[in-house]
Amino acid sequence: MDGSARRLRREACGFAVGSLCFLVGALPPYADAVGAVATNVTFVVGAVFFTAAAFVQLGLSGRRPPRAGTHPADRWDWWAAAVQLVGTLCFNVSTTAALLAAVDDPTALGAGWKPDAYGSVAFLVSSAFAVVATRDRGHLWDTDARTWHGTWLNLVGSVAFGASAVGAYVSPATGTYVSAWWDDAGTLVGAVCFLVAALLSRRSVAVPVPGTTLPAG
Repeated sequence: MDGSARRLRREACGFAVGSLCFLVGALPPYADAVGAVATNVTFVVGAVFFTAAAFVQLGLSGRRPPRAGTHPADRWDWWAAAVQLVGTLCFNVSTTAALLAAVDDPTALGAGWKPDAYGSVAFLVSSAFAVVATRDRGHLWDTDARTWHGTWLNLVGSVAFGASAVGAYVSPATGTYVSAWWDDAGTLVGAVCFLVAALLSRRSVAVPVPGTTLPAG
């Protein structure tokens, strides 16, 4: 006889590690302690985990590309995962560029990574698609694939990353960030939202009841 349990989804592990890297990297005490280069390495590692998790979510989780007869919920779900993967690739590019800038001149204003516009927009679009997909989650390929708490947390996190990207824009007139406060706070809030959403992303799995054995084969 089997029972069921709720376990962390495979892609959620990667998103959780990636979010934790972004959260730690955005903490001013951490940046002050390890320096610009190590901080940007932290962001690069986080982006790699994000991309790996997004690839698992899109290509290995059971989602199928939209085709004739695909339910709208599944269609929105697939596009949410596809656009999210593009967003993570944008973050790979921007974090690597920031790392190279930090190696070249750790004291330069733009040496530290900030959420870039392209990745942030992709995350916003992906999160909006996911919220739409969740409206009819009973018709998803996996009813655990999207949940209200996860999609809305990711949407809030994407908005926060977008606010950070705006705050990190360097004004040509002043040579300073538009908002240093939003620059830091947006990244922190976004990372926390993504981390919590990942940790809450669970699926039902069959587990043997103690004292019983699974059938052979």
